[in-house]
Amino acid sequence: MGRFPKYWGMARSYRPVDRDQQFLMPPSLREWLPPGHLVWFVLDVVDRLDTSGFHARHPQGGPGRRAFDPDLLLGVLVYAYAVGERSSRRIESMCGEHVAFQVLCGRDVPDHTVISRFRAAHEDRFAEVFAQVLVLCAQAGMGKLGTVAIDGTKIAANASIFANRAEESLRAQAERIARQITDEAAAVDAAEDELYGEARGDELSPEFADPATRAAAIKAALAEIEAEKKKQAEEAAGEAERRTQSWQARAELGRERLAEAEHRAADRVAAWEAAQEAARTQHTPRPRGRRPVLDSVQIQRLRHQLATAERRAATAGPTPPTARGRSGTRKANLTDPQSRIMNTRTGWIQGYNAQLAVTTDHLILALMLTQAPTDIDCLEPMMEAAQAAAKSVDQARPGPAAEIGLIVADAGYCSEDNLTTPGPDRVIATAKDRELRASRDTDHASEPAPDASAVEKMRHRLRTPAGLAAYRQRGGIVEPVNAHLKDQVGLRRFSRRGLTAAASELNLAAAVVNLLKLHRHTTALAT
Repeated sequence: MGRFPKYWGMARSYRPVDRDQQFLMPPSLREWLPPGHLVWFVLDVVDRLDTSGFHARHPQGGPGRRAFDPDLLLGVLVYAYAVGERSSRRIESMCGEHVAFQVLCGRDVPDHTVISRFRAAHEDRFAEVFAQVLVLCAQAGMGKLGTVAIDGTKIAANASIFANRAEESLRAQAERIARQITDEAAAVDAAEDELYGEARGDELSPEFADPATRAAAIKAALAEIEAEKKKQAEEAAGEAERRTQSWQARAELGRERLAEAEHRAADRVAAWEAAQEAARTQHTPRPRGRRPVLDSVQIQRLRHQLATAERRAATAGPTPPTARGRSGTRKANLTDPQSRIMNTRTGWIQGYNAQLAVTTDHLILALMLTQAPTDIDCLEPMMEAAQAAAKSVDQARPGPAAEIGLIVADAGYCSEDNLTTPGPDRVIATAKDRELRASRDTDHASEPAPDASAVEKMRHRLRTPAGLAAYRQRGGIVEPVNAHLKDQVGLRRFSRRGLTAAASELNLAAAVVNLLKLHRHTTALAT
């Protein structure tokens, strides 16, 4: 706690004006709270963090009032998130009323604008805070890497779902606002010409601020739509290439199977003719059955499959948007253009998709915030992030070396690519949990075919007791952490807008989740 006693010293010099009341509060902040209170743990953790990046961007000198120490503001933010308070105005109020917050700030209450600007100015630093807290947890012996569960949870954006507008509507509004600004500017010019003549008048009146702000919001929403169109075009091109390669591979396999079938048919015909010749010349028994044919039904079917594969390889393209479930009308949100409409169990929300990788002792190992409403494209980057974090944990944690042995994920991540991409062993559900439970008693004695797809092999694995038991770990690992993040820390809705700002807030909230785990872990060890 080397950097914080200066604030306690400020508070120790404080004395109430009323001498009759001077002994109602202890003179030292150290006596305001019990020794095991969470505040002291937060102060100790912040003191152990490397906050040089915050100090470099947050100078305390210069003219005017001395700025707040970044360590103090970081400690206030961390404790506020730990008790489920994220509003800068509420945090300011708590710093003036709540004893724990008064201890944190040394009774020097920061304004809500100071807290808000600090959080915005250092949004790229909270990922470092998360990483450093993870290392502290590892040094305490936490972070069991045997099994890691990956899951996504939807978090609402600081925007209304009713603020979405279609692309055509946005372009019409942009044109209307542009005409309005032009017409109003022309009217102002005419009025000033009549009033001032050739002389220079004042600047344009401030009522143009709202239309300009509206125009900027519409411009940002249209830019997001254009970016989404570009992204979908790139995805379509990549999908077309993958589909072409897939059909080419099928065609190549079809050629091999057709050649093998034709070779076997030719061997059967040659054997039958040789037997017929031996019967005539050597009086051996004639072969039974009809004469084999070169163009059998099986060969005709293989030729048809090969022709289909070659035709699809030559004309392969991306799946039409309607077949993928995408609406033909593109929309963007005027409040937070980077947020997306997402489906949850309780209905549709305007928000983001938070991805978490969690260890068996409920430590958040890695995280990512994405605009994708589905999880299927998030497994590979999350596995890479989890493996990188696992190396840091393994280096910091005492004891023998360890690495991720198994990754479990639900059916939202199931695809051929996710099952075959390099990385740790993984168990990914091929159907919803209730369907897996219904199929657990089916026959799993027979092994899958050698040429079975990765999804078919995973489906067979989940029918085995070992595979189903491995997957059943997922809910107990990751679901409590999702609930902790949303209910105890209170991150059901982001406070800030934009993907970068929301990701920064997610990093801070995840760091607090791990810090609370560390606090309980060290408290349990002490007792």
